[in-house]
Amino acid sequence: MGLNLESKKAIVAEVSAQVANAQTIVVAEYRGIEVGDLTVLRAKARQSGVYLRVLRNTLARRAVADTAFAVLADQMTGPLIYGISSDPVAAAKVLNDFAKGNEKLVLKAGAYAGKALDKAGVQALASIPSREELLARLLGVMKAPVSGFAVALGALAKQREAAAA
Repeated sequence: MGLNLESKKAIVAEVSAQVANAQTIVVAEYRGIEVGDLTVLRAKARQSGVYLRVLRNTLARRAVADTAFAVLADQMTGPLIYGISSDPVAAAKVLNDFAKGNEKLVLKAGAYAGKALDKAGVQALASIPSREELLARLLGVMKAPVSGFAVALGALAKQREAAAA
């Protein structure tokens, strides 16, 4: 059953709103994926804050027209699932991780910062640590000198107490 004009306009408006806040879009072919596997992928995407949707390519092209993601228009052919995220690596990470365990999901292309990415580019983007991982590493690096200083200060205090006694 086809979509009527109002439904198409609503879909384009919804996707355009997601694209306006996005930093990354990743597209992948999903031909032959079972419904249960697609449900698992959607759950992972939701947890990561990724907008994941199967779209008609003509509607997707309209949604990205006149944006930095218009470079993807040439890649929008075939049965595609679109991952859109405001986190630069989240969409690439979710789809790439799922594709590793399910050969029926094939990464096709992506776009980040106005540049088109091929499959290798999407995989490279997915290998970058997420924002949360980077913040945790930074906190660990910042915390190490402080804790080392506290230990040294404690040892110095004990040493002075022993010398005073």
